[in-house]
Amino acid sequence: MAMNFEQARQNMVENQVRPWEVFDARVLDVLKRVHREDFVPPALRNLAFADVCLPLGHGEVMMKPVLEGRILQALSLTPDDRVLEVGTGSGFLTACLAHLAGHVTSIDLHADFIDAAAARLAAAGVRNVELVLGEAVREWQPNGHFDAIVLTGAVYRIPPRYLEWLAPGDRLLAICGESPVQQVVLLTQGDDRLLRETSLLETDLPYLRHAEPPRRFEL
Repeated sequence: MAMNFEQARQNMVENQVRPWEVFDARVLDVLKRVHREDFVPPALRNLAFADVCLPLGHGEVMMKPVLEGRILQALSLTPDDRVLEVGTGSGFLTACLAHLAGHVTSIDLHADFIDAAAARLAAAGVRNVELVLGEAVREWQPNGHFDAIVLTGAVYRIPPRYLEWLAPGDRLLAICGESPVQQVVLLTQGDDRLLRETSLLETDLPYLRHAEPPRRFEL
């Protein structure tokens, strides 16, 4: 029997995401509207709504729906926001960000991820996204600031250069710390230029390239 994707999507939102304290109506609506099954690898299409991370290749994964929901809610995006996403991955979170914000710049190391995400976003009618192929931890430098920055891979420590891309009132969401117990944290830049940090939950995701913990030498 063919899978009823529409019903599965509704069940994902109501039985997985909402019970994880995701109550923002805009976020719940976008998770119902964006067809997650169109952004997963074809062989995993029937697992699109499962409460698991899905492998994408290159050692990367697609986040669980519940984590995506919590991240989107924490960012509190507005239709005028300019967003930077570090780690395009499948393009699903990119599409959700684009529905909630004014413009999204999404950067990824892997050309096949960028190509696949571009095709998926075009098929979904998402137009307010710029996809960039590059290395964002050490090399890539944007022009100007962003209202929100989200890192979709983990970092051992948040690279200071990202904080330079924030203006007062802006925020950065990152998964940081040491696997297997990493923290999802939200940093908000105050008008006094001080950063306020809020820890949201624990998770465990692969690290961004060049953002791994330092090697420890054992005798």
